[in-house]
Amino acid sequence: MSRAPGKKSSMADRADRHELYEASVQDPDSELEFVAETFEALTGRPPELIREDFCGTANTACHWVAAGPAHRAIAIDLDPEVLDWGRAHHFAALSADAKSRIELIEGDVMTTTSEPVDALLAMNFSYYLFTTREKLRRYFERARASLAEDGVLFLDSFGGYEAHRELEERTEYDDFTYVWDQASFDPITHAMTCQIHFEFPDGSEIRRAFEYHWRLWTLPEIQELLREAGFAEVTVYWEGTDEDTEEGNGIYEPADSGDADAGWICYIVARG
Repeated sequence: MSRAPGKKSSMADRADRHELYEASVQDPDSELEFVAETFEALTGRPPELIREDFCGTANTACHWVAAGPAHRAIAIDLDPEVLDWGRAHHFAALSADAKSRIELIEGDVMTTTSEPVDALLAMNFSYYLFTTREKLRRYFERARASLAEDGVLFLDSFGGYEAHRELEERTEYDDFTYVWDQASFDPITHAMTCQIHFEFPDGSEIRRAFEYHWRLWTLPEIQELLREAGFAEVTVYWEGTDEDTEEGNGIYEPADSGDADAGWICYIVARG
């Protein structure tokens, strides 16, 4: 983002898109709490080795190894720039012991192999980049092959009737506004383009800080493809509702049916 010589830099000039993304999109502590508690409830033991596919800055994997001396992690992403940012900002801040328990891999999740893991995480709807049933099923097959005998795959998903619209949603934070932009949606193919913008109090902005070209998968499709990939148990964990606010309460439990909300996010857990 260029500016004229001598002109004072804007808030957008000084901002770091990865820091803004993590502040507005990610909550690794809550996510890992769900993973750990659900894994132990299903298997009777705590998870030790996790794999974070499409890891980006490896924020979640670094949180995991920092949280306990028995925790190990593998983090995989194709983008060297994002991984390098994670190395400089998250990996570098770990203790020497924690650094020895994490492996950051620049690679394609469809071709990269790893030792069998307890829990494999594909979060932030990252697997939506597979836009055909064949490609998504192949990814699920590879994920299943990467799990330990009692391993568990964790996914998140979003939907609701507003997911089929072209819209912008703004969320205010202390010193910036997060803008989720569903820039295009095709009802015939479910192809969608989503963008993230950041706006600042001084009027500056970062347009298209991130852009995604996805297929909006439905929950029945995802569950069917997981079973076709060989998973014996596939469960949707639906968020409960706070009786006072009528908003989500952050508690996800197994469910066979859900409410027809304008927008929802859930977890999908697959094993066996």
